[in-house]
Amino acid sequence: MKLLERRSIRLYDQDVKISEKELKEIILETNLAPSSMNMQPWRYVLITSDEAKEKLRPALYGNIKQLETSAAMIVIFNDLHKFELAEKIYDEAVEQGLMPPEVKEKQMTNIKNMVQKADLDKLNISGMIDCGLAAMNLMYVAREHGYDTCPIGGFNHELIHDVVGLDKERYTPVMIVSIGKAAEEGFPSVRLPFDDTAKII
Repeated sequence: MKLLERRSIRLYDQDVKISEKELKEIILETNLAPSSMNMQPWRYVLITSDEAKEKLRPALYGNIKQLETSAAMIVIFNDLHKFELAEKIYDEAVEQGLMPPEVKEKQMTNIKNMVQKADLDKLNISGMIDCGLAAMNLMYVAREHGYDTCPIGGFNHELIHDVVGLDKERYTPVMIVSIGKAAEEGFPSVRLPFDDTAKII
């Protein structure tokens, strides 16, 4: 079971690159993650070139091995303007016969009402949860493609927008995921037992 084999990998085989075509496949498969109202607020910047990686370096607090050896550093952002694509998403769903037109209209009405009285903090929290689901999906999808990953939360969240050229008022940084072919085995780690994390009622 591949999900049980996942490890955080910090050193990658620098000779193994991932083609643009396969990176796109990985992202499209990652996007099958669930999200609130199917708004899919995740936005990715895939940093693959040496030049782009050097621009990223000042925004990192560590994780330099991942930067220098991975095939890509994938920066994940939460789009606070996610509802701007609602009509596009629902129109496509109607066209494919996945959603009745009356449901689309009801959803769009709900969204318009939500946007008018949107609480930015709640909107951000909701989107961050969705992006977390996408990030985990990305790591499992990468395993299916034969690659390994490492989630990175330790970076300069203020500087990252300048590195990738995104509007800091609109996009909230979530995490960076390095991806590539492992050049070392990841360390297994301890997980808390059932009784410390859950209960059945």
